[in-house]
Amino acid sequence: DWCDLQGGYRGFYSKNTVKLTPKVVNDIHKRGGTSLLTSRGGHDTIKIVDSIQDRGINQVYIIGGDGTQKGAALIHEEVEKRGMKVAVAGIPKTIDNDIAVIDKSFGFDTAVEEAQRAINAAHVEVECVENGVGVVKLMGRYSGFIAMHATLASRDVDCCLIPESPFYLEGQGGLFQFIESRMKENGHVVIVIAEGAGQEFVAQSIHDVNQKDASGNRLLLDVGLWLSHKIKDHFTQVREMDVNMKYIDPTYMIRAIPSNASDNIYCTLLAQSAVHGAMAGYTGFTVGPVNGKHAYIPIARVTETQNTVRLTDRMWARLLSSTNQPSFLNSCDDILLQQERVDRDTVDMIHKMKITST
Repeated sequence: DWCDLQGGYRGFYSKNTVKLTPKVVNDIHKRGGTSLLTSRGGHDTIKIVDSIQDRGINQVYIIGGDGTQKGAALIHEEVEKRGMKVAVAGIPKTIDNDIAVIDKSFGFDTAVEEAQRAINAAHVEVECVENGVGVVKLMGRYSGFIAMHATLASRDVDCCLIPESPFYLEGQGGLFQFIESRMKENGHVVIVIAEGAGQEFVAQSIHDVNQKDASGNRLLLDVGLWLSHKIKDHFTQVREMDVNMKYIDPTYMIRAIPSNASDNIYCTLLAQSAVHGAMAGYTGFTVGPVNGKHAYIPIARVTETQNTVRLTDRMWARLLSSTNQPSFLNSCDDILLQQERVDRDTVDMIHKMKITST
């Protein structure tokens, strides 16, 4: 029998389970969200493994992002310690695409596709007003893959800001100067910012910057709203220019929609790989494509680090070429080095980087 434990790790403590049959799961791929329900926190390794033992479960499939996969690794370790014959399989799930080793995580393609709708809306709005400035905040706590790919796909973005690439607002080569020059050139500007970008600049009066949620993730400030206010204040008070701000936050619209065809196929492959691995006697593994080939990866391997945008990769260089935005490195190398956000080798490589092919 197959059953789902609802509500994330808290489901292990509940007696209520849902038996899964072909009829029950027949149409779930056509709906957004998750029929399993989800929650943050609630992980207690000993209690979870006790529940697995008491219920007589011999296969556990754990679906989630890097935090969930870390929990799966702990469960696997405890299962091994007790000598239980239980297969523990992880299935990576995060639209942020920040899970290491694998090529991408499911939901990412759908998120990028939907993010373009928000960008298009911002572009239409700012084109219809004088000195229009559109700010679109997209998901991306520690990595800017959604923002980067949506920017490249839309071709309507003037500047993309991500956590991996620090930026500054004022002075020569700063964001304000770029916005002003782009408004003089086109009459409007569209900025895409990942939710984790620029957190060090945001006023900490909203809440403690080190405050965390139930899963141990640092709570992020609303950088999109903060940036919108900063731009408005700068141009109205300092530059004495009237600007029309348009702020769009499509976070839950992007996450809640049904998956597209690409992700539907990808999910099927992940599910089949996970089941085949467990049935073959493997345990403590995560499934996913590596260099285009589906592989079984030790869970501990994918939790060692996070997948982030590399500023020296061709994809980021293509984005800079597409938007013609400043790299924000030339005038603030010292600041970046002090912050240990970009090392000297990375700065030098970006300065020397030239597009020779597309």
